[in-house]
Amino acid sequence: MKYLCLVYYNEAIMQQMSQQEWDGLNRECIACVEDMQEGGHFLDGAPLQTTDTATTVRVRDGKTLTTDGPFAETKEQLAGFYMLEARDLNEALRLAQKIPPARYGSVEVRPVRELMVEGNILSENA
Repeated sequence: MKYLCLVYYNEAIMQQMSQQEWDGLNRECIACVEDMQEGGHFLDGAPLQTTDTATTVRVRDGKTLTTDGPFAETKEQLAGFYMLEARDLNEALRLAQKIPPARYGSVEVRPVRELMVEGNILSENA
């Protein structure tokens, strides 16, 4: 089963890291991905640019509205994602606790919902 792990942390705190600390964290993330790949669990993932580069899109009554930044103000911001393959939620949680930025924020783990249209599973083809 596929699980999406959404990585959140407080950008203001992360921006206070020295370049050496930031580089070390990035090396840990790369090693984590390599380990998950070797175990057959890592399907995809990527870090995201900071929220000041985000644009939120809404469509209401047929009209498109765009807003600079994320939709909601929160203490932690979405920093990246890992798409994992795991037997069940327990295995996905064990994998998520290995994601290095979890020490600085949180990792939300959610099962991927497969959409069926005319007998075809869209998540496998998308």
